[in-house]
Amino acid sequence: MKINDLPTSKIKDNHTSVVSSDPYTRVQDIETAQLAHLISVLALHEGTVDLSKYIPGLHVSRYSYITPDTIKTFFSTSLIIVAQGAKAITIENSVFSFGKSQMILLPIALPLDIQITETSLSHPYLGIKLELDPQKLSELVLRLYPNGLSTTHQQSKGYIANTDSSIINASIRLLECLQNTEDRNMIAPLILEEIMIRVLRSPIGLSIAETGFGEVEVQRIAKVIDWLRDHFSQPIKVAELAELAHMSVSSFHVHFKSVTSMSPLQYQKTLRLHEARRLMLANSIDANTACRLVGYVSDSQFSRDYSRCFGNPPSRDIARLRQNPQMVE
Repeated sequence: MKINDLPTSKIKDNHTSVVSSDPYTRVQDIETAQLAHLISVLALHEGTVDLSKYIPGLHVSRYSYITPDTIKTFFSTSLIIVAQGAKAITIENSVFSFGKSQMILLPIALPLDIQITETSLSHPYLGIKLELDPQKLSELVLRLYPNGLSTTHQQSKGYIANTDSSIINASIRLLECLQNTEDRNMIAPLILEEIMIRVLRSPIGLSIAETGFGEVEVQRIAKVIDWLRDHFSQPIKVAELAELAHMSVSSFHVHFKSVTSMSPLQYQKTLRLHEARRLMLANSIDANTACRLVGYVSDSQFSRDYSRCFGNPPSRDIARLRQNPQMVE
């Protein structure tokens, strides 16, 4: 869901009274309530609002109902910060549950299922998603860990941690940049870098650095993933992808599946299906046109793959999503 005009006149402090015995916790609770207020002003309706035309990679979400079905989507390297409510993300067989005052970083672009697990009309789920630049993260890892990384942490497709006051405060300042064009252009990029640095310095920072950006092999696979995301509609040969990663074909297969849990061709097919879904939903094009645009040759094969991925054929799935916009992330 996109917005045409930002309700910047409504973005103001929320003086919610929060009682806590610990001064630090009390400050963080007040700041989290302020962040929730700013998100609620920007996300007036159910679903996710894309603000990336104002601040690259920025999305805010509001969900007032527990979703009976999972929301199937495709995330790039992303950081999610929850100000209110809770959600669960499933990647393959791994489930990541997190809620208020927590964050999750997803280091690799992968398909996933989302379910809102804690929300209500009076206290809806409210959160921020930041799509991060993997290259920028890699540069920050080199700055923060100049002596290299000791790969001692267990790798994961998602890392959860409690936020602290510094990350919540930076998120507030990032949203406040929406009120001013100069702040959006000059200050917001600095705050985005600050948030990435603070996450890399958090308890999950070293694990993130090792998993997505420390190992040479993972970096090479990440570059191939970036290439596939930019060229998903083109025919591919695994040998050419392996050459792009500077690996043998057999080694490339092993490392690619280790990172994504899929083969390169399965990954490309998933990318095509999610892009076709986005095109049909956002641009109101028919399934046959979407099929061609994403690189399919056979309409029937496209319909079969789409049904297996999303549970319904294209026309029925898009009709369902238009009736239930909260099922779109």
